[in-house]
Amino acid sequence: MLTLDPRLVSDTHALLQRSKSAARSLATATTAQKNAFLLAVAASVDAQVPALLRANAEDVARAVAAGRPDAFVDRLRLSESRLTALASAVREIAALPDPVGMITRGSQRPNGLEVQQVRVPLGVIGIVYESRPNVTVDAGCLCVKAGNAVVLRGGSDAAASNAALLALLQDALAEVGLPRDAAQAPAVAGHAGIEALVSQAGGLDVIIPRGGKRLIDAVNRWAQVPVIQHYEGVCHVFVEASADLSTAEAIALNAKVQRPGVCNAMEALLVDRAVAERAVPQLVSALQGAGVEVRGCETTQRLCPTTTPASADDRGREFLELVCLLEVVDGVDGAIAHIAAHGSGHSEAILTRDIGLARRFVAAVDASCVLVNASTRFNDGGCLGLGAEIGISTTKLHAYGPMGLESLTTQKYVVIGDGHVRT
Repeated sequence: MLTLDPRLVSDTHALLQRSKSAARSLATATTAQKNAFLLAVAASVDAQVPALLRANAEDVARAVAAGRPDAFVDRLRLSESRLTALASAVREIAALPDPVGMITRGSQRPNGLEVQQVRVPLGVIGIVYESRPNVTVDAGCLCVKAGNAVVLRGGSDAAASNAALLALLQDALAEVGLPRDAAQAPAVAGHAGIEALVSQAGGLDVIIPRGGKRLIDAVNRWAQVPVIQHYEGVCHVFVEASADLSTAEAIALNAKVQRPGVCNAMEALLVDRAVAERAVPQLVSALQGAGVEVRGCETTQRLCPTTTPASADDRGREFLELVCLLEVVDGVDGAIAHIAAHGSGHSEAILTRDIGLARRFVAAVDASCVLVNASTRFNDGGCLGLGAEIGISTTKLHAYGPMGLESLTTQKYVVIGDGHVRT
């Protein structure tokens, strides 16, 4: 626990009060008004590509000069194609149904009372995130569409990018008559700024941290408001004995290599001992051919001496780079036990032609997304039909898995009577 400057606490309190006022306005905003905001954001992203790339280049240059890993720089970097995809994702959010006001349950009681459950905004949502400037737009747009004000606390590594994108959001809010304070960012960087933000009871309605283990552990220690964790993605792919090995090779390569620095990338490949003699050399050759450092268990080492011996710390580790654990396990029970011991509740996959074993794996594995004969990379809001996501929750209350618009609302009861009194 840090000793916070009283002025920092006071300034943060004032920011949160402005957010609460903005949230009250957003709660009654029309769908048309919120969608107009989203379309204004998308148009601004398209129009401001050169300026956004210049701001991002400052952040990337600092990261490279500081010796940041390639995967970190990749998460930080914006490009013309990534900005085009970002604008497209915002337009997709505009096309999604507005969850606010949706009646999810309705009934009439024997006494004539009408009882409804209705979706309503959460209020003020705080997002604490590292290195990914696209989160500024994704989170801001999702929160506003769901009727919430948002406080965006991005990492200092992306300071220039985040500032440019936040200004874009605020200008779009003002353009459609919504309060600029619906999207804000604390002025103070560092852990003191985070603690001041999350430790004020009655400030935020919920905080969503996205980043490394140290960041999320710190938020959990300091928070005086509910926390929805976007925790580590220690994702496993299990190659069961009946799996087609050419398919397994393609899926393993996609899961590890396509974007190794993201949370739904495979970090450990588990191989059924019954097919290890044949499968391990083929899979190791494919991974190493793609530039992956394979860290293997004793059996993997015996079969493929070119692999690196795995340490105890490699089990349950989120590498976020072209490094992968390969572990030989005793069938589906061994895979389930390994995942239970070392998984993070994010994404787990089984590759098999045995539907019975697939069902057993799905039932036994505790993760926000369990995949059968598919890459872990599909645990993503867009891939699962949610549009853009605010994160992938690895906690179970009140959301588990990719958090789209509905996950940014709660439900309240609306009771309609006709002079009813309780006797």
